[in-house]
Amino acid sequence: MLDKNEKRAVFSRKAGGPSDEELIERFQKGDLYAFEAIVRRYKDPLTNFVYHYLGDRIDAEDVVQETFLRVYRNKHLYKNIAKFSTWIYTIAGNLSKTELRRRKRRKLMSLSHLGFDDKDYELPSTLQSPDGIVDGEMKEETIRREIEALPVRFKEVVILRDIQEFAYEEISDILKIPIGTVKSRVNRGRLRLQKKLQHLLDKS
Repeated sequence: MLDKNEKRAVFSRKAGGPSDEELIERFQKGDLYAFEAIVRRYKDPLTNFVYHYLGDRIDAEDVVQETFLRVYRNKHLYKNIAKFSTWIYTIAGNLSKTELRRRKRRKLMSLSHLGFDDKDYELPSTLQSPDGIVDGEMKEETIRREIEALPVRFKEVVILRDIQEFAYEEISDILKIPIGTVKSRVNRGRLRLQKKLQHLLDKS
């Protein structure tokens, strides 16, 4: 009989454990250790994925938590006809889009309630002290902001392809769009980024 730590070791990828598809199948049969293994495998990459979508770490963690909750509640909806990663990233992507729509509604509501006399507010400063800031970190943050500023149709494919390193076929399955459209949007998204980031490329 395996104890809790031994079971976790068995389910670890590094220990040559089961595939994602095997884990979700075990979880569908009631094995909660399999679900724990899925969470450990996907928590960090999903958080990174959603963070690039939303640009806010707390919101990203909330979306990832909701993603795992959806997986837990809807485990029997997964069918082994597609990769598990495609299924879970689809859930996370859809929840991210929902959060973006909520943000837009909140902005509209706040603007609609801002009267002519509401002048007593300040915009937060985006300037940072240069002390202790590494040049590479500044470049990374600039790139992240520019990715976040892309239209959603370009942002989602660039994140999936260039950050999460999904194959075009997987992106097509996740976003439910043709492969040709995926490739076109990736290229157009990259071109937009290249133009925005030309000053960084010139310094490299």
